Amino acid sequence: MAGTDWMTETSLKPTASSAFGGLLGLLGFSVIAGVLVAALFTPMIAITSKATMGALNVFDRLPEYVTLGQQSQRTVLYGLRAGQPVQFAQIYDQNRQEVKWDAVSDFAKDALVAAEDVRFYRHGGVDLAGIARATLNNLAGKKLQGASSIEQQLVKQLAIQQAIATITDRKKLAAAKAAAQATTLDRKLREAKLAVGLEKRYSKHQILLAYLNIAGFGGNTYGIEAAAQQYYSTTAKALTLAQAASLIAIVQQPNLRAPGSPDNWQRNQSRRDAILGSMLDESMISRQQFDEAIAVPVDATTVKLSAATNGCSYASAAKPFCDYVMNSVKDLTSLGATPAARQAAWERGGYSVYTTIDLDQQEVAEADLAARTPARETRFALGSAVSTVQVGTGRIITMAQNKAFDETGLADPAESTAINFNTDKRYGGSSGFPTGSTYKLFTLVNWLQNGHGLQEYVDANIRSYRSFPSRCDPGGVYTVARGYSPKNDSGVSQGQMNVLAATKGSVNAAFVNMASKLDLCDIRDVATSMGVHNADDSELAHDPGTILGTNTPSPLTMANAYATVAGGGKLCQPIAVDRIIAPDGKELPGQAQSCSQVISPEVAAAAAFDLQGPLQPGGTGASANPRDGTPLLGKTGTAEALHSYMVAASSQTSTAVWIGNITGFQNLRRISIGGTLASNLRTAVMRPILASLDASAVYGAGHAFPEPPPALLRGSTIRMPNVVGQSVSAAKRLVEQIGLAFAQGEVVSSALPAGTVVSSDPSAGSSISRGGTVTVTVSDGAAARKTGPPDKHPGGGDHPGKG
Repeated sequence: MAGTDWMTETSLKPTASSAFGGLLGLLGFSVIAGVLVAALFTPMIAITSKATMGALNVFDRLPEYVTLGQQSQRTVLYGLRAGQPVQFAQIYDQNRQEVKWDAVSDFAKDALVAAEDVRFYRHGGVDLAGIARATLNNLAGKKLQGASSIEQQLVKQLAIQQAIATITDRKKLAAAKAAAQATTLDRKLREAKLAVGLEKRYSKHQILLAYLNIAGFGGNTYGIEAAAQQYYSTTAKALTLAQAASLIAIVQQPNLRAPGSPDNWQRNQSRRDAILGSMLDESMISRQQFDEAIAVPVDATTVKLSAATNGCSYASAAKPFCDYVMNSVKDLTSLGATPAARQAAWERGGYSVYTTIDLDQQEVAEADLAARTPARETRFALGSAVSTVQVGTGRIITMAQNKAFDETGLADPAESTAINFNTDKRYGGSSGFPTGSTYKLFTLVNWLQNGHGLQEYVDANIRSYRSFPSRCDPGGVYTVARGYSPKNDSGVSQGQMNVLAATKGSVNAAFVNMASKLDLCDIRDVATSMGVHNADDSELAHDPGTILGTNTPSPLTMANAYATVAGGGKLCQPIAVDRIIAPDGKELPGQAQSCSQVISPEVAAAAAFDLQGPLQPGGTGASANPRDGTPLLGKTGTAEALHSYMVAASSQTSTAVWIGNITGFQNLRRISIGGTLASNLRTAVMRPILASLDASAVYGAGHAFPEPPPALLRGSTIRMPNVVGQSVSAAKRLVEQIGLAFAQGEVVSSALPAGTVVSSDPSAGSSISRGGTVTVTVSDGAAARKTGPPDKHPGGGDHPGKG
C-alpha cells in the first residue's frame, strides 16, 4: 500500500473499466438500501416510501471512494556495529509493521475470509445476500445480525485510523471513533457506498491485505505481522493454521480474545475453532489439517509472547541516544516543512532511520561508567555521562550515562532516570552542570585572538580584582564591589608563569589574570561562537566566576567545543541522523552537516598546542592518556568539588566526561568510589574510552596537530631585562620604562649589598605580557656583613689585570 490519504471528499465518476460485480453491487444497493439497511438497524419499525426515498437521496450525495494508504507503523533506528548498520530501537504510536501479500501466510488470508466474509470473492463490495439474510432474520425476531463485508469493515477501520492520525483532542477523538462505528442509517449507507468504491479501485488481494495490515489485535498491536510477533513470536508468513485462526479470532473482540492474557485463552480458542470449522466447510483446508489444528490448545504451551520493544526504554542499546533522536525529530527537515509536520510524519512512522551512534564504542563507554561510577551508589546521588563527537562532522559517536534510561516508571528509581545527562533540557536532558576549568578554553582562545602568546608570563598570585574590562556593561567595566579573589587549587600563590604552564597545571589565578587583560563579554562571545550555551537555554553569564566554569553547558556541548579546536577552528553542529528511508522506499537526507570556521586555523593550532600540556606528564589529565601514540589535547575541570569534568580530543574524536552530584552537595574530594577519589574518576573513566577510540579502524588514525605560528608562541610581549644587582629604585625605573608593572617582594639573606635586587619573577629573558607584573626579591645584606668586603689581593677574581 502507498500513500496516506483518506479521500472522502473526492468524487470520481464510474469508469467503463469498473468491475461488473462492483457495479451490480452499487446499483442493487442503491435501489434497496433504503429498505434493507433501515430494516437491518431498525427491524421493528415500518419503512415508508418517504423514508426509503430519503435514504436514497442521502446515498446519492455521498463521496464515491476512499484511498488505501499507509497506516501508523513502526519506525526502526539503526546504529553502527563493526561498521555495519544494525537495528537497536523501535518507535511507534501503533505496533504495526505493514507487509506485502507474499509475506502473509495463506492460512491467515483464508481464515479472515472464513471468519468475516465467506462470500468475499463473490460480491462487489457489499454482500447483498448477506444483508437480505440478516434483515429477514432480524425482522423475524431472531438473533440480531450484521452483514458487513470485509470492504465495509475496512472502510470503518480507515475512518478510525484517520481520526487517530488527525485529531489530538481526546474528547473529539472519542466522538470521531464513535461516529465511525455508530449503528445509524447514514453511517451504514456511507460505509456501503465507499466499500463499493474500494472494489472499483483495488483488487481483492489489495483489499484483503489492507484489512490484515490495519486490523487491531489488542492493546497497541495492529496488523497481522505485529500480532504474529507479539503473541506467537513468529512472522505473518510463518504462521501455522492454528496460529493464524487464533489471530483472526481476535479482531472482532480484541479485549476479550487477545491471547496476551490467560483470561482470554478459552474465548480465543472457542472462536478459533469456529473459524477452523468455517474454513473446513469452505474447503479451504482438509479434514486432516482441521483435526491437527483443533488439537492445538491456546495456553501457556503455545502462546509465546514477545517482550516489549516500543520506545527508548526498551531499546537494545544506546537508550539515552535513542531518546535524543526522538527529541531531535523537530530538526529533521526531510520529514516536513514545519516541526508540527515532522512530528506528524514521525507518528505515522514506517521509517528506517540510520543514526550516527557507534554501538561498539557505546558499549565501551557504558561498561566503563558502570564499573567506575555505579548507578547504585547509595551514599550520594552519583551521576556520570560520556559524549563523543566526530571531529570535522559533528556526528555523535557515543552518548552514555551511569543511570539506566527509563521513561516508563517501571525500572528501579535508584538505578534509572528519564533524564539524558548528556544533552540540553529541550532534547530530553538536564539543566546542565558547571564545567569547572574546562571552560578556561574560551579565555585561552580570546587571549590568542588578541595577539597574546603562549610563552607570555602572567601573574599566578592570589590577589583581589575589583574590576574587569566588559564592553557590554555600563561604562565598559564589570565592577566587583567586594573584590574577586580566586584561589589556586594548590591553595597558594604561584608567582609568574607562562600560559603553557598555567594551562598544564590549570592555575586559576593565572587565567583570571589573563581575563583581566581581555574583555569578559568577548570571552563569553568566543564560547558562544564555539557552540557553547547553557543546557537550560538561559543566557551565558559573563561575570568573573565564569572564567573558571560556572556556566552550565551539557557534556555534548563541551565535547563539541573542544572538537572545534581539534578540527582547526571549524565548528560542526552535533548531528544524530545520517539518512532516512521513507515508508515508500525513498531515501531522505538525515541532518545535514553544518560546519563553519569560527576561529582562525592559526588560533586553533596555538590552542591545540597549549592543550596538549594537560595530557602530558605533570599535567592535570596525564593519567587519562593511554600512551598509544595518538596525539591528544584536553583539559580537566572541577566545580566547587561537586562536579568533575574532563574533555579530551584527537584529530578524529572529542570526548567529554562528567561525574558529579545529580542532586545534593557531596564533596567529591572527600569520598572514594572503588578505591579512587571521586574527583579523580574523570581520568580513570576517560582512559579506556580514549584507548578504544584510538584503536578503532574508523576513528584511530589520529594525526599530529598543526604547529602554532611563532607569533602566537611569543605573543605581544616584552623581554624581561636583567635587574639582578641593581638597586630597587633603579630596577623599578627600568621595569616601568619598558611597560611593565613593578612589585617589591620578600627581603632575603644574600651576599649582595642591602637594598640590591637578588632575583626577579619572571627571570631575565622571559617574555612578559605588556602590563604584566615583575616581582623582585631584595637583599638584606646580612650575608655580605658576615663575609666581609671582597678580596682585593693579587690573584683575586676582581683584581684588575689578573685572572
